[in-house]
Amino acid sequence: MEVRVLRYFIEVVQERNISNAAKRLHISQPTLSRQLMDLERELGITLFERGHRQIKLTQEGYYLYERAQEITGLVDKTETDLQSQKIISGTLDIGTGESTAIQPVMTVIGNLLKEYPDIKINLVSGDSDLIYQRLNNGTLDFGIIMGPEKLLNYHSISLPQNNIWGILVRKDQPIAKKKKITPQDLIGLPILTSAQSKQQDIFRSWAGSLIDRFNFIGQYNLIFNARLLVETGACLALTYENLINITGTNLIFRPLTPTITDQNNLIWNKNRQLSNVAQVFLNRLKEVQ
Repeated sequence: MEVRVLRYFIEVVQERNISNAAKRLHISQPTLSRQLMDLERELGITLFERGHRQIKLTQEGYYLYERAQEITGLVDKTETDLQSQKIISGTLDIGTGESTAIQPVMTVIGNLLKEYPDIKINLVSGDSDLIYQRLNNGTLDFGIIMGPEKLLNYHSISLPQNNIWGILVRKDQPIAKKKKITPQDLIGLPILTSAQSKQQDIFRSWAGSLIDRFNFIGQYNLIFNARLLVETGACLALTYENLINITGTNLIFRPLTPTITDQNNLIWNKNRQLSNVAQVFLNRLKEVQ
């Protein structure tokens, strides 16, 4: 299974058409079709459902597409890192959830981009599961993990600012009249919470036995889409302060009391050597801690 052929496969999937993909790859359509058929024979699977004008992947095709992106991304990153050891250049790959508390990290990155114009930045937004996965497979240099996590397999630095939990709710909802939200205030109300906080069960110690009377109607990965649902008035969302700009909207944020905060930790894999640019970033971040 050649990396070159995986790149062909990715291009076909993204173009959804073999002819268009062949043009972009500057090869003939018969050559591209033959390469894909050879790949199917090599793997002993069917990648595409035949008979469709546009490309439609089989289940095995979807799996290979996801893995092919990881493989080619890792190859590209490795080549770039190897070619960039004598100068400060290359790509810095960082994965993080949503939080305004990561601003110090972005300030360091911003300064590096100004100082070293050959540096590129790849910011990946996602929850802790995605970040751990990509740190372990080598497609991320660093991850920023929020909340209580077991970090035994990773080096880590605690970032100075914490995240403050509260609710995002429409202004015309009765609970919005309260300045701070107690566990009793949330009993029976429809609540969205983040998938990560639900897994960590961080609200149980705050609410005690009252949490069993909470009406968790669902969970979200990133807050933007959840905000759109909150705007309908169908629910409220447990989230961090200042994640959403609510100026001029019909939404308001109210903090929880007693206060719940989450720490932010920058982590990186103990078993992987940092690239040149990643090491420079880490040194700069330590200087401002």
